[in-house]
Amino acid sequence: MKGSRETRGGGGTRLDRTAPRTGDGTIDRRPTDVEREPKRGGEAMERLTEADLRSLAGPRSFERGLGYVDAVSGVEVGDGWIRASVRGTERYEAELTPGRRGGLTGVCDCPYGQEGNFCKHLVALGLTVLAQEGGLPRLRESARTRARSLDAWLSGLSPDELLTVVRDELAEDRRLRRRLELRAASARGDLAALRSRIRDALDIAPFAQYGHVEYADARAYADQAGQAVSAIRSLTASGRAADAIALAREAIGLLAGVVESVDDSDGWLGGIGTDLADIHHDACRATRPDPEELAHWLVTHALDDAADLTDIDPLDYEDLLDERGRAALLRYATEAWTANRTGWAEKELMRRLAGARRDIDTVVAVLAADLAPNGHTHLLIARELDAADRPADALEWAERGLRATADLAAVDTALVDHLADRYARTDRPTDALTLRRDHFAARRTLLTYRQLRTAARAAACWPPERERALDLLRADADQKAAHGGRVLVDVLLDDKDTDAAWQAAMTHGTHDDQWLTLADLSRATRPADALAVYHRMAAGLAHETGNRVYERLVGLFLSMGDCHRLLGTPDDFTAYITDVRTAQRRKRNLMRLMDGHGL
Repeated sequence: MKGSRETRGGGGTRLDRTAPRTGDGTIDRRPTDVEREPKRGGEAMERLTEADLRSLAGPRSFERGLGYVDAVSGVEVGDGWIRASVRGTERYEAELTPGRRGGLTGVCDCPYGQEGNFCKHLVALGLTVLAQEGGLPRLRESARTRARSLDAWLSGLSPDELLTVVRDELAEDRRLRRRLELRAASARGDLAALRSRIRDALDIAPFAQYGHVEYADARAYADQAGQAVSAIRSLTASGRAADAIALAREAIGLLAGVVESVDDSDGWLGGIGTDLADIHHDACRATRPDPEELAHWLVTHALDDAADLTDIDPLDYEDLLDERGRAALLRYATEAWTANRTGWAEKELMRRLAGARRDIDTVVAVLAADLAPNGHTHLLIARELDAADRPADALEWAERGLRATADLAAVDTALVDHLADRYARTDRPTDALTLRRDHFAARRTLLTYRQLRTAARAAACWPPERERALDLLRADADQKAAHGGRVLVDVLLDDKDTDAAWQAAMTHGTHDDQWLTLADLSRATRPADALAVYHRMAAGLAHETGNRVYERLVGLFLSMGDCHRLLGTPDDFTAYITDVRTAQRRKRNLMRLMDGHGL
């Protein structure tokens, strides 16, 4: 869930879910050192043209943007940005900014804009700006004038008058009231009030219909939850890291409790979970909590569903745990695993902690306590032992996994590959061949045939092995076993034994793709047989429509032409194509495609 600061693609920029936020929880729009633009960026915005918008958006989005100009409202202009609301399927926020190389870019929170595209809403905003008399310079100066006027008016108010204005706004704007209540509780050091406000901010009830927050309301809920995150973050900066730890943990639990009830398709809550994890880690660094208590919380969290929300890794806290804390971390993890040896979270935590300590025997013990019946766990143990430079133990576990699998057809094929590779690398070609032979006998597929062929060639005994393998496949085909005939044809084609493959297909039958392959490979030597295949396949497509069907048909016609030339019957082909044109004349795209190939 660790998000990057921004994701660029096409002509736009995806809105940043992990960007720094101001005290009221909104995205901090102030440019970073990397994002500050030279004056030429502002000049590019002032020179904006319809051609620029078309180039950025592409013809389709530009044309669609023309129909959204009347949906633009609330245009705001700053020194480095233009922002407005655009009413589409719902109301979206669009913003134009200078690009990094003097051009223009933009962000929009519509689904298409979220993917990094310069969308129709950004086009509509750009066209609205172009339609303003005096253009961008006049709009920018107007915005500066309004800002100066507002600032002068506010500065001229007495404290009582200013307080009256704020109170009036709070009465009208519930979200502003909540933001200020959070800031006030934080400033007063009133932990109980701050906890209450955070609980309110993380409550989904105001946004939920029938107990679930729909996609359209998810961002508004995430913005409110982000205000709580900002309030918790401010505690560490003001010297109250211990309170930040307590509230971050509580917020993580609250958010994890509602995340399944929110349509978080855009990942807003994932970003908030990551923010809370960072706040918790920073606060722990600042105040150095009791190592044993921290270890207990880390293990409890790692085994809770909330771990999926935050991606908190206990190993990231090792520098904050002294020897006593690290011992407690392992002790608590061991107790949890001992109580539930088959739990995925318990096993994974133990594996990670033991692996970090290079305690390979504990890693093996954790895996061995819950062995999969197909040998997959044995393979994991073998790989761990190989990495620890214990090849003999690794081989023993891999072979044990093969023996423990009741049905070789169900064995993890990666275990078979691992063992065969080990035998080959340790000069045991006979053992590798026996393994591949047994695996092929249990799972007769083209892949296992190829693997048997490789092993048999390494052991210098492929011809007799091939005959034994083909006998098994012929028996399957004779008994009408599932896909028996198809596998036989596949392996004969793979061996480049085309005549035998053709005979197998004639005897046992096969599917159209194999018949087409056989016809293509045999056209030069048996053109009449290949022609019959092409005719049958073309007849099957004659009643279908669509450009992909027409392309297949034309390919078949061209192959038929080759066959007739080889057979010396070009007139028959001409008559056939004439009949096709007569029967299919209403399919204009097919006729054009045939014209293009001279048919």
